[in-house]
Amino acid sequence: MKPITILMIFIGCLAGSGWASAGSSSPTPQAKTANSSASLFQSAVSAYERKNYPVALKIFTKLAEQGDAKAQFNLGVMYANGKGVPKDASQAAAWFRKAAEQGDASAQHNLGHMYANGEGVPKDASQAVTWFRKAAEQGDADAQLALGVMYANGKGVPKDASQAAAWFRKAVEQGVAEAQFNLGVMYYDGEGVPKDASQAVTWYRKAAEQGVAKAQFNLGVMYYDGEGVPKDASQAVTWYRKAAEQGDADAQFNLGGMYYFGEGVPKDYVQAAKWFYLGKANGVEADKVIRQIESMMSHQQIEQAQALATQWWQNHH
Repeated sequence: MKPITILMIFIGCLAGSGWASAGSSSPTPQAKTANSSASLFQSAVSAYERKNYPVALKIFTKLAEQGDAKAQFNLGVMYANGKGVPKDASQAAAWFRKAAEQGDASAQHNLGHMYANGEGVPKDASQAVTWFRKAAEQGDADAQLALGVMYANGKGVPKDASQAAAWFRKAVEQGVAEAQFNLGVMYYDGEGVPKDASQAVTWYRKAAEQGVAKAQFNLGVMYYDGEGVPKDASQAVTWYRKAAEQGDADAQFNLGGMYYFGEGVPKDYVQAAKWFYLGKANGVEADKVIRQIESMMSHQQIEQAQALATQWWQNHH
């Protein structure tokens, strides 16, 4: 098993308004202005949700230029995703920065990713860490995950497994699936936490149940090897299949092996070949085992397996 840590890619999304109504029955002029801005903001959000991007852009731009942090963040999202404007990473980064400097955690998180990936700004791991940390310390779960990855890999900070585990744990407390998986990896390898296969299984399972394919694959391996759980080939098949159906190449190859040897499932060369073909198509070196299994199959069986693999591929791409 080769554990893998995951760095969440940048995903832009509209933030909620976060506005509170004025408490006075006779608002001051300042309160009236705030209420007016809140109403405008909600109008922009509604327009965006209706995919009326020109209207959303016009309102967000007006509010952003007046210094509204949430509008600045959302305007950054529109530029990042090319919604209502040509996609422009430098404009996205500029608006994220304005909101980030006002303390907006989502903008800080996104600006960190822009620096981590060199999108709209020069690639700069130390700047990425700076902004991830600001957002993470405000409780942004995805920033906590990203900061954990930076510590795990030594990008922008010295490699520090204990710090990585600590930030993954904070994200785990908020239910972030990738952080659950990464914490499982830390327990499996004994990095930053005591080596503990049963704890690895616990966290792999939590992530697997949220649909993380690599966690499903790793959980299948744990059942196959009997690490942290009783050895159970049928459970291994169950988890390999879940990951394989998501397109995980290693799981596809291993599921083929289970059918080939009849472990956890009845022996079935057609199903085995199908999954070997798919694993190969997804990048696993499978030529040798494919030649071996095809030498044991009839021409009709080979055609059947190829047809099943082709059908699966067409249904998933």
